[in-house]
Amino acid sequence: MKRLLSSLIAILTISGLNAQQQQAEIPKLVVSIVVDQLRGDYLHYFSSTFGEKGFKRLMNEGLVYHQVDCDFQSVNETSAIASLYAGTYPYYHGIVDNTKYDPISKKVISIFADNDYLGNYTSDQFSPKILQSSTFSDELKVATNGACDVYAIASNAEAAIAAGGRYANSVFWLDNHNGKWATSTYYPDVPWFIDRFNSSEAFGASSNDRTWIQSLSHFNGFPYSGTRNYFKYTFSKTDLDNYRKIKQTALVNEQITNLALRFLEYGGFANRTNPDVLSLIYYAGNYKYASYTDAYNYEIQDTYYQLDKQLEKLFDAIEKRVGLKNTLIVLTSTGYYDSWAETASDFGPMGEFYPGRCTALLNMYLMATYGNGNWVEAYHNNQIYLNKKLVEEKEINWANFQADAAGFVSQFSGVQDVTTLREWLVDDAGRSSSFRKGMNKKVSGHLFIELQPGWISVNEDKTQIDSFQRNTAILHPAFFWGGNVKKEHVYRPIKATEIAPTLSFIMRIRPPNGTKELPLREFQP
Repeated sequence: MKRLLSSLIAILTISGLNAQQQQAEIPKLVVSIVVDQLRGDYLHYFSSTFGEKGFKRLMNEGLVYHQVDCDFQSVNETSAIASLYAGTYPYYHGIVDNTKYDPISKKVISIFADNDYLGNYTSDQFSPKILQSSTFSDELKVATNGACDVYAIASNAEAAIAAGGRYANSVFWLDNHNGKWATSTYYPDVPWFIDRFNSSEAFGASSNDRTWIQSLSHFNGFPYSGTRNYFKYTFSKTDLDNYRKIKQTALVNEQITNLALRFLEYGGFANRTNPDVLSLIYYAGNYKYASYTDAYNYEIQDTYYQLDKQLEKLFDAIEKRVGLKNTLIVLTSTGYYDSWAETASDFGPMGEFYPGRCTALLNMYLMATYGNGNWVEAYHNNQIYLNKKLVEEKEINWANFQADAAGFVSQFSGVQDVTTLREWLVDDAGRSSSFRKGMNKKVSGHLFIELQPGWISVNEDKTQIDSFQRNTAILHPAFFWGGNVKKEHVYRPIKATEIAPTLSFIMRIRPPNGTKELPLREFQP
């Protein structure tokens, strides 16, 4: 009997120890980093300028997935971030773009615009209520009954809100007008150090101009850059676009890191029973106002060089304040790249498509076919919004009307394909599933235009920027590092939507309610 009792005690003791060890494996802090337009090939090209404690540390010590696929068309910053955190596509979560066409005001507005809430340090009014599915951090909030802290920091409001989800304590973005870190009254928590940061360290805290100066005398990432002078850009406080321009430079990444360091210092991370989440959105795209408007400029190389330094600073602070064993760090990209520089090339685009002219001629055609009326309401993001109310009032067959409009637009030079709302929502007509995944019936248009590669969409009224059509996929990496993650290099493609359920599996919570993916196999038992 004594032996039996001793054996039972030993088994229970071992089981208790195993349970404690398993519990200890759950990170106390998740630091989720998304770098807008980060390219895996550029990490390779520019690696000679990196130190040993930024990107190289992730590469050498972490679990590296070399190719992540967003798997839907028309990827942009906000739709990609929402998909990463929700583990599903715009078709389900509803965030198709940074902006949307509002049929009531007949204007293009932020995808998160919400007049029910006021801004804090901003006049903009936003909320995440349009999100139609939960995010990883939302599910962590539910699992902990709200006891965990969730914060997100990004230069743009849309990116910050998409990363924070519906239940974040708060999210912060850099206001375009005053250069301070702003949020919405939708969120319940503004830590005391935000006010201090805005009054002393934010761009808007100083009356002095800001300057972005080339860090190294020469960059060798591209063999086609040639010989050129140092770049130097001064951002004057008298320029109304001052802060919008800064958001496209290496300067904004330093601001994001500095604010993140305040959260690590004063946020109480790792001191609570429940884990916390800090989401950071950095920038690694081109500077659209560069003096040398080519695709192989020094500006993008300097952005990567300085971003590497910011990651080193961030990782050092995490190691000091929280400890890498207590932290799970995930870094990935938005999976697209803005190739705007090609529009300024001496070689020029293949052709120019003018949406304003297209919609005007389309309306004339529809009037000739169906009678007088304002049949075309708007054009936004390669989509045409038709006047469905007028169609219904005149008792016109809606499917036939869309088909007629699409047939007319398809004849324009530079138009590769035109898809109607009915085709992807109802008929599906053999269309690519990646096309369907990138749309949402609540906010998408009625006609979707795909231009031929090499063509440029020129917006005459300048309310929208010109866009260059390039279908080339980019290398899009993902890194998992810290905690008990074993280092490994994985070369098989993975889906961006697999990251959120993987984080959920690691944290032992339910995956987001819209995801259909399993955790990545490297984390499965």
